[in-house]
Amino acid sequence: MQFRKLFFALAVFSSVGLQGAIAQTQFGAQGAEGQPNRRQQWLLPSPDPDVAAHAVLFRPPGNGPFPLALIAHASTQNALRRAQMPQPEYRALAAWLVTRGYAVLVPERPGHGATGGKYLEDQGGCDEANYSRAGYATADSIKAALNYLRDEPFVRRDGAVIVGHSAGAWGALALAGEDPKAISAIIAFAPGRGGHANDVPNQVCAPHTLISAASEFGEDAQVPVTWLVATNDSYFSPEFSKAMADALRAGGDKVDFRVLPAFGSEGHSLAETDGGEKIFGPALDDALKASRPVATKKR
Repeated sequence: MQFRKLFFALAVFSSVGLQGAIAQTQFGAQGAEGQPNRRQQWLLPSPDPDVAAHAVLFRPPGNGPFPLALIAHASTQNALRRAQMPQPEYRALAAWLVTRGYAVLVPERPGHGATGGKYLEDQGGCDEANYSRAGYATADSIKAALNYLRDEPFVRRDGAVIVGHSAGAWGALALAGEDPKAISAIIAFAPGRGGHANDVPNQVCAPHTLISAASEFGEDAQVPVTWLVATNDSYFSPEFSKAMADALRAGGDKVDFRVLPAFGSEGHSLAETDGGEKIFGPALDDALKASRPVATKKR
């Protein structure tokens, strides 16, 4: 009996060790490139050591090295909606960036869809929401994916652009204090959390707390931010978005705040919907021209 227990313990230990070894080697490309734009599935590290983040990578033709654009997706406090979330791809936005020479990574953060695992960026309840904690947790996931991919030979180590949408953009703002040589620009589509409070349009949970957190993100900020919001965004209206942008700017950050024309029936979907590039394209071109790194050889 003791031998059987020992054998079982050894078998479990070996299995755990094997799984750990697999976890160490599973990151990277998960198959061949396809269409459009050399689309390829990847697995990447996340802040949770037990969870590999699913991601989609798009690339221009050639070997690079390409500057990297990372798209940080939106989120929801609703656990069921998060679990059912399809792999975010932002294909129109990604294609727009690829045509401008960027490799584009769209990682899916822990607590969402196929990536699964614990939801690390929980903001808490509506009245006592902790928006700064949620933003920094999102930023940690962005950095984990970014740091892994820029070690690839086809990606430049400097001059990355973070493009965020909604909660993903909120996490991108939490990276404003990073080295501007590593992250050259943050492009934030309607950043924020707590929009549609209780599923009611134009209602935000604890709005003053959200503005205060934006001010916190602006402290010691070095990376220039382009803040984009559509006129008909019912999650974070242009007026409220400007209040947040002003709070971020008060911390010393360089913020280019732009209100864009109305898009469809809900401006909050601008970044993730085909046709949005016709509206946001000129503003993104301006942001990328200001941030584009000078080409150098890969170290």
